[in-house]
Amino acid sequence: MTSGELSRGPYSSYVSTLVNAAIVAAEEKIGLDTVVLDLRALVDSFDALVVTSGRNDRQVRAIAKEIERLVDVALDVKPNHVEGLVAGEWVALDYGDVIVHVFDETAREYYDLEHLWNAAPALRPLATR
Repeated sequence: MTSGELSRGPYSSYVSTLVNAAIVAAEEKIGLDTVVLDLRALVDSFDALVVTSGRNDRQVRAIAKEIERLVDVALDVKPNHVEGLVAGEWVALDYGDVIVHVFDETAREYYDLEHLWNAAPALRPLATR
């Protein structure tokens, strides 16, 4: 199953490309435990939530910046809003149909978005390294 083939059929081309760019960027910067949550059946405001982690604030910022760069290369799109980049504990990148969260390990455990959205089908891409 690819990121575009979750519970309700394929995502739009835009969403699939954006999700795949985020996955690749997280992998390139050695993001931890990346997961894509398919929220189409649960909310109307966006289609997917991508969650990944870094070991420290520098890695979190590096992952977030790489996601911004690869999404821009793939789609010529910038996030509508970025929150948390300065602190680096939790960075949220809002692309409208896709929200990307990059946490440090402590913040990810504390906020536990996977548990909050446990009704959403989840895709955990296989690491290529």
